[in-house]
Amino acid sequence: MKTLNDFNFENKKALIRVDFNVPLNDSFEVTDTTRIQAAKSTIIKALEDGGSCVLMSHLGRPKGKEDQFSLRHIIAKVTEVIGVQVKFVEDCIGDKVTEAIANLKSGEILLLENLRFYPEEKAGDVAFAEKLSKLGDVYVNDAFGTAHRAHASTAVIAQFFAENKCFGNLLATEIESINKVLNDSEKPVTAILGGAKVSSKIGVIENIIEKVDHIIVGGGMTFTFIKALGGTIGNSLVEDDKLELALSILKLAKEKNTEIHLPVDAVIADAFSNDANTQTVDTTKIPDGWMGLDCGPKTSEKFAAVIAKSKTILWNGPLGVFELENFATGTIELGNAISKATENGAFSLVGGGDSVAAVKQFGFGDKVSYVSTGGGAMLEMLEGKTLPGIEAVLK
Repeated sequence: MKTLNDFNFENKKALIRVDFNVPLNDSFEVTDTTRIQAAKSTIIKALEDGGSCVLMSHLGRPKGKEDQFSLRHIIAKVTEVIGVQVKFVEDCIGDKVTEAIANLKSGEILLLENLRFYPEEKAGDVAFAEKLSKLGDVYVNDAFGTAHRAHASTAVIAQFFAENKCFGNLLATEIESINKVLNDSEKPVTAILGGAKVSSKIGVIENIIEKVDHIIVGGGMTFTFIKALGGTIGNSLVEDDKLELALSILKLAKEKNTEIHLPVDAVIADAFSNDANTQTVDTTKIPDGWMGLDCGPKTSEKFAAVIAKSKTILWNGPLGVFELENFATGTIELGNAISKATENGAFSLVGGGDSVAAVKQFGFGDKVSYVSTGGGAMLEMLEGKTLPGIEAVLK
């Protein structure tokens, strides 16, 4: 696996695919700089070698050239985070870009306009990728968030850099972290899978079931398992067409000597609202008209005991509707347990949109080993799929 350390960028232009698809408010101000900070060390390495950087990214889902999705809105914030003035060009191919790059000096950074202003980017157009490839000497893919897409700038472009291609620091760390959980893990290994649906996690479960010792199930998907086992779940979220699947997962786990841990109690509500009436009951005895929105204290205790004994921990999905304060306790308790285990030497990887949001919201970011920057990309790697953006650099 070629990384930045295999290259000296002196007098070279590093063409870096970053993931600056950052959230903006109504005034077009960046509200979360995580993805920009994540790319910083890669950019700084190229500059410190004596090279320059040409940055490519997308932003949002524009239909053609729409100003609200222009990357010019983020120049000031990128400059602030990186600590180097960032230049900008209002296109990503063409004469204007060629001229800006010809004038780029060592130590300078140029940000190109939104790649997705061209439909050829998402289409994985070879001619478009070739035009982009002319903009630098070494191709660096550091965009894990889009590594599962076979787009022009993430996968197709790499073929135009025979030897001169590598992973940036962020993407290399993402690959190493997921590999550590799946293939080089210290046992016992525990995977926490939360979220709404069993169907969205089935690929992950099937791929990791032989590699982990414990699977903790939480969130809405709990109730598909509970109902499949004959429990009463009231108005809780359930996938009725996945009851057989839930039973087959439990059977497979038994065959593989993997323990599946289900919540034993739940905080239930009579409406999906922070102001709803609540009570804590056995997960198998939820009355009609009530729905499970968080796990209860006995469950938190049970899960914490499993986590305390774990040496490798994967957390993908919250345990309740943590966005509503009254149903956030289970997720917070889980975060505390993982933080404690990490402090005691366990390796903990957190990934998936909602888990990452919870980690940020409750301040666990620096208390776990690694927080992944790519939801969909991480999920596909955990499912055992080969990501086009990674495969292209390895070829």
